[in-house]
Amino acid sequence: MSSLQESLQKLNNMDLNELDLENVGSWPVPVKVILCAVVFGLVVFLGFHFHLNDLGDHLDREVSKENDLKQQFQTKAFLAANLGAYKAQMVEMEASFGALIKQLPSKTEVPGLIEDIDYTGLGSGLSINSINLQSEVRHEFYIELPIDISVRGNYHDLGTFISGVSSLPRIVTLHDFTIKSDKNTGALSMEIKARTYRYNDGGGA
Repeated sequence: MSSLQESLQKLNNMDLNELDLENVGSWPVPVKVILCAVVFGLVVFLGFHFHLNDLGDHLDREVSKENDLKQQFQTKAFLAANLGAYKAQMVEMEASFGALIKQLPSKTEVPGLIEDIDYTGLGSGLSINSINLQSEVRHEFYIELPIDISVRGNYHDLGTFISGVSSLPRIVTLHDFTIKSDKNTGALSMEIKARTYRYNDGGGA
């Protein structure tokens, strides 16, 4: 007890500048104890600090995962609750689509269609330059027949022609048109691609 008191007394009377940093072993015991306590506390503090940071990052990741999982669960729960309605709607859509596909003619009456287009052009006041059939394009459920059309006339007549072709009884769509003006006569020339369709029954043309 007296030795500890003497050491503490020496520590109290000691000037810290007297400590030899190159010879720590010669330091008084209380100084060594205090130094060890400080180092230990610093190590514990730093370790605890970095460990808490790691735990915080891990917690943030887990919270983010939890939110994602909750969102996925809500989505899947909603889909599961409405699965019956979706299946019924899918069956109805497939039936409607099948009915529309079957309404397409199994054979395209090309000569009659060409005549209708020609008649529509003449009836609109246009001059028919050419009507050229292109190669068929086969798709899974239907076959597409492109037709290149070249006509000449004024702007109003071109509009009447386009409206008339679109109103034909057969399914005809119009695409990719270009209009050019003749500098000498002022007449307009139009190149346009029409497409008609037929049901692909797996047989020949």
